[in-house]
Amino acid sequence: MHWEKTAAPLLSLPRSVKRLLALAVDAFLCAFTVWMALCLRLDTWVVIAGNQWLALGLSLLLALPVFVVFGLYRAIFRYAGWAALVAIARAVFVYGVLYFGLLVILAMPDVPRTLGLLQPPLLLLAVGASRVFARFWLSGLYLTQLQLNALPKVLIYGAGSAGRQLAAAMGNSLEMRAVGFLDDDRRLQGQVLNGLRIWHPGELERLVKQLDVSDVLLAIPSVSRQRRNEILELTRRARVSVRTLPGVMDLAQGRVQVSDLRQLDIEDLLGRDAVAPNEALLGKNIHGKVVLVTGAGGSIGSELCRQIIRLKPATLLLVEMSEVALYAVHQQLLSMASVELKLVPLLASVRDEARMREILQTWGPQTLYHAAAYKHVPLVEHNPAEGLKNNLLGTWATARVAAEQGVCDFVLISTDKAVRPTNIMGASKRLAEMVLQAMAAAAPDQGWKTRFSMVRFGNVLGSSGSVVPLFRRQLQEGGPITLTHAEMTRYFMSIPEAAQLVIQAGAMAMGGEVFVLDMGEPVRIIDLARRMVELSGLSVKDEQHVDGDIEFCVTGLRPGEKLYEELLIGDDPEPTVHARIMKAHEAFVSWEEMQGALLELDAALQANDVPALREFLAKMVHGYVPSNDVVDWVYLKNNE
Repeated sequence: MHWEKTAAPLLSLPRSVKRLLALAVDAFLCAFTVWMALCLRLDTWVVIAGNQWLALGLSLLLALPVFVVFGLYRAIFRYAGWAALVAIARAVFVYGVLYFGLLVILAMPDVPRTLGLLQPPLLLLAVGASRVFARFWLSGLYLTQLQLNALPKVLIYGAGSAGRQLAAAMGNSLEMRAVGFLDDDRRLQGQVLNGLRIWHPGELERLVKQLDVSDVLLAIPSVSRQRRNEILELTRRARVSVRTLPGVMDLAQGRVQVSDLRQLDIEDLLGRDAVAPNEALLGKNIHGKVVLVTGAGGSIGSELCRQIIRLKPATLLLVEMSEVALYAVHQQLLSMASVELKLVPLLASVRDEARMREILQTWGPQTLYHAAAYKHVPLVEHNPAEGLKNNLLGTWATARVAAEQGVCDFVLISTDKAVRPTNIMGASKRLAEMVLQAMAAAAPDQGWKTRFSMVRFGNVLGSSGSVVPLFRRQLQEGGPITLTHAEMTRYFMSIPEAAQLVIQAGAMAMGGEVFVLDMGEPVRIIDLARRMVELSGLSVKDEQHVDGDIEFCVTGLRPGEKLYEELLIGDDPEPTVHARIMKAHEAFVSWEEMQGALLELDAALQANDVPALREFLAKMVHGYVPSNDVVDWVYLKNNE
């Protein structure tokens, strides 16, 4: 409001000036109440004249010194309370006695003696009301101003529509305070927009120090990836935390709000451009069909479900053995699903062939995405039999039932750890691939109509086992950030991109293909962690920077981990119609040989003979070389 804006400069005045203003206000109130008392006494509107001016001057000469003696101008008006009002009452009482007495003694013509009785109560009300008004007006504004000054100061990068809306939204926010804009448009630089100056981005480092800026908010939803990376490098050098608005499509509906701000996308940290999906491939195996997803409550499974819902299947079956995970994903999907979509949550284990057969017989899905798996490398290494039962035998059981029930497309979610594995998890996933390859080759002889395919890719960021959520939590706790090895390198992809590519790859399947997703360039984990630290406005603490904020702690490789991952066993992958999807040529064994091998494996699993399991994997999986001795908890305990 306008009157609040006029109070802000008043609060910033020196205390001596504020006291003079208070004296002036009280002088005005004295004069005003003398006039009001005359009007009341004479029962008419009075124009002060003659001796009445002397009465008015006498009021001023008496009241102001008395108010000074009683300390009315030593109080801070915005904190004025009951004690201040009592002091005003005492001062006005003393003043009233003196004023009435002098009026009686002087007996000035045209000045009624009752003026000395009427004016002091009016003065008490006027002065008291002025102090109450000052308290409620100035104290609230003062506290608000203190709060604003204490808020983190931020610069908004982008003075376009999104930036202007964000600045307007921040005007009512007590989370942060905008102190200016940054913009690449030279025509805007130096201008003032809604009271905030627009600066050249090159001045960021100076502005951070001069204005005590803690954050830069990226309000540039449509900027190119290259320019965004350049901006992130600029903010990294300035050592400020960075938050961003969603992409332009996410902001298409409604106004920009402060709540829209979020931490940087994984893609921002990796600097990776996502390829626009092929809509025809996305909908081919899903639109209007019955679709089943195993492991629907996991990181990949749940994102597959979210992507599938957007493609409007007739029915989506959610198969998950964790009650908690199934409930969570079902509730989330209910908020997204249309009324026409049938969404069915089903508790089941993919290892339970009878239960899977019951589900497939009941709903007859045309497309099945098999995402159910144990994927945490060290945990599976410590529990190898369970890992093999779930990842390998669960895939075998589900695939057999799918072929028996005439599922059209069966897509296995695989991993880059299946390539020349050093751990049980990777070996189990490679064997699962080989099962499907063997079944695809045997399909014509067996009379199966199911198209089996596999999609292999590297780490997905943001999943339950991803390093990014772990690093973010460790950053919030002030460090240290734990790394297993300084040279560890991984391929990375966001969960939404991986899920979209899985759907598109499955739509290209003819049967037996091992699709490999183009993961871009591998990333060193330590470089990813360093970038996260720097884009949070902090610095890495090491031997060269002993005053840094976040220290890195190298803990050593865990059981089954290796420094580098690969996506291909062989060479010369075959391109497809999608730029990010390739076909690998991988060797496998016949269906008859695979069935015999799986029966042999099952016997070793029942006995939990871990050395025999490792020998089996070494025989069946090309390139499998265990990176450690047996670490199965049960086996170790029984062989102490």
